[in-house]
Amino acid sequence: MENMNNVTEFVLLGLSQNKKIKNLCFLLFLFCYIAIWMGNLLIMISITCSPLIDQPMYFFLNNLALSDLCYTSTVTPKLVTDLLAESNMISYTSCMVQLFVMHFFGGIEILILTGMAYDRYVAICKPLHYTIIMNRQRCYTILTASCTGAFLHSFFQCLLTINLPFCGPNEIDHYFCDVYPLLKLACTDTYRVGILVVANSGMMGLVTFVVLVLSYLLILYTIRAYPAESCTKALSTCSSHITVVVLFFVPVLFIYIRPATTFPEDKVFALFYTIIAPMFNPLIYTFRNMEMKNALKKVWCQKLCFIGWQIICHFPSSLHIPHT
Repeated sequence: MENMNNVTEFVLLGLSQNKKIKNLCFLLFLFCYIAIWMGNLLIMISITCSPLIDQPMYFFLNNLALSDLCYTSTVTPKLVTDLLAESNMISYTSCMVQLFVMHFFGGIEILILTGMAYDRYVAICKPLHYTIIMNRQRCYTILTASCTGAFLHSFFQCLLTINLPFCGPNEIDHYFCDVYPLLKLACTDTYRVGILVVANSGMMGLVTFVVLVLSYLLILYTIRAYPAESCTKALSTCSSHITVVVLFFVPVLFIYIRPATTFPEDKVFALFYTIIAPMFNPLIYTFRNMEMKNALKKVWCQKLCFIGWQIICHFPSSLHIPHT
């Protein structure tokens, strides 16, 4: 395929052309982006500064929070600034970089969720061998494999797109550069490329989702004979993971598992895995996890007490009370 590019930049049509809707969306997604940063940083600091960092589950949660921040930051800042701009332009190079980085961190998130599911499977189904199987070396191996797999996925996804010729319209009916809207603009037959995209993104998402569902079904089958207290604790932990998986995977599968076509609803579904899921992940893992709650209280109470003590110690020395 001869790559003839007459397009040096693209126009992102965004979520809406209505000025009032754009202003409302600006306030909404600015709040969401601030919440994403605050929530995920809170989790990362709390885990890093507590003994929880030595537990595999929280080691993965710490890296999931980091990947959430990187993932949403490839899309949300431009979305927010574009909502205030009259014309939303993005260069061809920036578009390809955004495509690569978004799929890279998205792939890391998917594979880390798989690693977390494996960790829960070992903890619940093989508790006596848990510390041996899920040692720190195994955790680093899973994290490295996640990054490697995500890079390969993103590289091939970007390679398929970057070889397409763009010679005509340059308006992308989306708020970020993604593969299906770009296929729609290509000046060639994209049927084969579309099949390869489904095989790459769609099948990766589907296979991972099936593996996750099967692992949780196996966990539920295993804990049926547990005492009521242990069963409740296991269900509480797994329910957090299941909520995150559903919130992230359902919209991803809706978009990438079908043939290369675009629908108006795609932008709404994309909001779930680019903004909504990264915003709710800290809430889901915090409010449904007693260990996480205790770590938050311990770490931040200690910090506040330390700051308060420093203020008390320095405050009297800064006062100069005259003697009468």
